[in-house]
Amino acid sequence: MRNFLKHHKLLILLLVGIFILAGCGTGGGTNEGSNEGTNENTGSGTEQPSQTENNNEGAKETVYLGISQFVEHPALDATQQGILDALKDNGYEDGDLLDVDLRSSQASFDTALSIAQKFVGDQRDIIVAIATPSAQAAVQAADGKIPVVFAAVTDPVAAGLVESNEAPGGMVTGTSDQVPMDQQVGLIKKFVPDVKKIGVIFNSAEVNSNVQVDAVTAAAQDLGIEVVKAGITTGSEVQQGTQSLVGKVDAIFIPTDNTVVSAFEGVLKVAQDNGIPIFASDVDTVERGAVATYGMDYYQMGYQTGEIIFQIINGEEPANIPVQTSNEIDLVINLDAASKFGLEVSDDLKNEAKELFGE
Repeated sequence: MRNFLKHHKLLILLLVGIFILAGCGTGGGTNEGSNEGTNENTGSGTEQPSQTENNNEGAKETVYLGISQFVEHPALDATQQGILDALKDNGYEDGDLLDVDLRSSQASFDTALSIAQKFVGDQRDIIVAIATPSAQAAVQAADGKIPVVFAAVTDPVAAGLVESNEAPGGMVTGTSDQVPMDQQVGLIKKFVPDVKKIGVIFNSAEVNSNVQVDAVTAAAQDLGIEVVKAGITTGSEVQQGTQSLVGKVDAIFIPTDNTVVSAFEGVLKVAQDNGIPIFASDVDTVERGAVATYGMDYYQMGYQTGEIIFQIINGEEPANIPVQTSNEIDLVINLDAASKFGLEVSDDLKNEAKELFGE
């Protein structure tokens, strides 16, 4: 599969093969000794099937994949690994029927756009974009010419990637990491019953982050909780943004914001120094020191993404593949983190948790 329209290429090759065979049937001679056409009439003991015959027999061709990851952090790294593992399990491993060009934009949209433009120029068969900014850059660069499969995008519609999650349209589809914010806010209240104000640190330039902050604000309002926002635009501002919340909030919530998650240690230091418990949206950030989350398995989401890519390799149109969300949202608790922040974990919460870190 050197490009997305392989099934069209197959049809053309099949028609050419029919015309060639028709010509052989009506001509006066044979093809013995000729190097043209197929080898089936050469009489050679080492006959090689034609490309048409290979395709008719379902022979696989190398798939050229471009993967653009917005930034490195455990959740996105797990997504990437899940994608590659799913493809491997379906017979496509890097170096064996799969050629992968993997690049990180280091949290820069301009770099993400340059990467996507390179993939288009290199005629990659499919562009895989991990995180919302990379997906937006890929869709812009591909301009409907190459399939784009995204992963870890909170709201694909708000990001302008698809017409709807049920019917994406165009040449774009993928997986979403959106989780119910009412569950997240309710979880904070279970750990901090008297919570009145929740601080949220987010990259105000990212669509996915703004969508989540709006959802958190609405969910908190229903419980009589105020949300205090700390908007930043770069990783270097994360610690300063956290510091701005000190003395103003009873807990801190981190959405699936790539800029903040990649600089989580800066948030953790300020929070621990000032005794403000942190709650997250993803499992990996809980393992790194946040108290708890109702989160998804990013590796599993990546695996789902890889299976979508496999569908496209097999000729399915992206427009016909609905955007998928994680099949499971699980409670994960870091007992050490809870202890450091002076929080008690009830037996009910422990029993509900799928995983307990720091036991």
